[in-house]
Amino acid sequence: MRMCRHHGYRGLAKAHPGQVQAPPLKPGKGAAPEDLARWEAARKAQSSQRICVEHANAEHKQWRPLQRYIGRREYYDETHLAIAALVSDRAAER
Repeated sequence: MRMCRHHGYRGLAKAHPGQVQAPPLKPGKGAAPEDLARWEAARKAQSSQRICVEHANAEHKQWRPLQRYIGRREYYDETHLAIAALVSDRAAER
C-alpha cells in the first residue's frame, strides 16, 4: 500500500469502501480554478470531520502509560481500555 502524504493509506480506502475515507486527489497543474476551488472545499470538509477524531485519539496519548508502553504486549489492551475509561470520565465532566 502506498502511504498518502497526510491522511493514512489510499489503498485502505480502496480495500474498505464506505468505511475509510481517503483525502481527495489534488487536481493537476493545469486544472481549472473551479476544480481547485472544489478540491479545496472537499479537503476542508474532510478535515473538519476528521479533527474531532484526531483530538480524541491524541488525548489518550497524553497519558504517560501509553506514551512509551514498555509493559507486556498481552496487557496493552487492558491498559489502553483503562485509560480510555479515564479519558471518557474526564470528558463527561467537561
